Amino acid sequence: MSAKSWAIDIDRDDITQAKLVTDADELLAPGQIRVHLDSYAMTANNITYAVFGKPAGLFGNDQGYWDFFSERDTPGRLPVWGFATVIESAAEGVAAGDRFYGYYPMAESAILTAGKAGPGGFTDVTPRRTTLPPIYNHYQRIEALEGYRAADHDYWPIFRPLFLTGWLIADQFEDEGDYGAGQILIASASSKTAIGLGFSLARRAGHRPETVGLTSKANVADLDAQRIYDRVIAYEDILTLNPGMPSAFVDMAGNGAVTRVVHSHFGNNLKASIIVGKSHWDADAGGAALPGPERQGFFAPGRSQKRIADWGGAAFGQRIAEAWLAFMDVAPRLASVDKRSGGDAALAAYREMLSGQADPRKGIVVVP
Repeated sequence: MSAKSWAIDIDRDDITQAKLVTDADELLAPGQIRVHLDSYAMTANNITYAVFGKPAGLFGNDQGYWDFFSERDTPGRLPVWGFATVIESAAEGVAAGDRFYGYYPMAESAILTAGKAGPGGFTDVTPRRTTLPPIYNHYQRIEALEGYRAADHDYWPIFRPLFLTGWLIADQFEDEGDYGAGQILIASASSKTAIGLGFSLARRAGHRPETVGLTSKANVADLDAQRIYDRVIAYEDILTLNPGMPSAFVDMAGNGAVTRVVHSHFGNNLKASIIVGKSHWDADAGGAALPGPERQGFFAPGRSQKRIADWGGAAFGQRIAEAWLAFMDVAPRLASVDKRSGGDAALAAYREMLSGQADPRKGIVVVP
């Protein structure tokens, strides 16, 4: 490994403060592996990780997303999803050249502690990670990825974690009888998680609520043409919707202004209000008292663990693979792959996503 391997450090208290740094070469301890990141995606989901980097109750009261890849009292290392190749191994069952899909720091390379290694992959057993959700700690060999096709390789880091979240939200709606709603309003409808939700709802057999994508006026025509949602309207037109229609609201970005309009317009006819992400990290989250239902958070790892317990891991994987392959048949028309290379480009991609100026029709893939 080169001592010039780059990484990006982020201030835990001010996520706008990010800088490119050089990681020192470290010797591996027994059980550790060193991987080189082949590619990872930069999406709005990563901004949500940064917002909840410090303890926020998602993992209990004392851990946050910064705890995956950085020790306390050090700058944060942003988690990203991607592919990596093992370049050095001191772990049984993992060899140099092995390739894995999983959760990595925003860096050129990383050291992981490989436990429970087998044909399917391994689990990172670094002490600070052992109490964090298993879905984030499991690394899958490319050869063992259900639903993997080489032609879809670049779309895995772009869409897979976000599609899974959208699919799980759709599953929860079906499980809850759609909360009694006749329509589901989906804010930040151009986001990849929202598209995964809309696509999954549309595939449901039998009766389902109407899906209404909410987006900025400039995005309405393009998003409507994708035929993911039954209808697409601009935020400014929310008040044209029938306030008497039993409705549910899914907020992908944590934009308080939109939340207040929806809650005020529908009042008690709003049957559920679910917040998923916080990509609008600098907007008012709408924490003041609102008409209608109490807002509830959606946490994909918790829902995954519930369904794995309900169905078993194999059946859960098969259902996801089936839905994923159907989605991959349309993904190329939903987003093009925008590849960026090197540390400077990685830092620029983070800042672009943080600014909210990234084009939702593109999927940023960083090649370290």
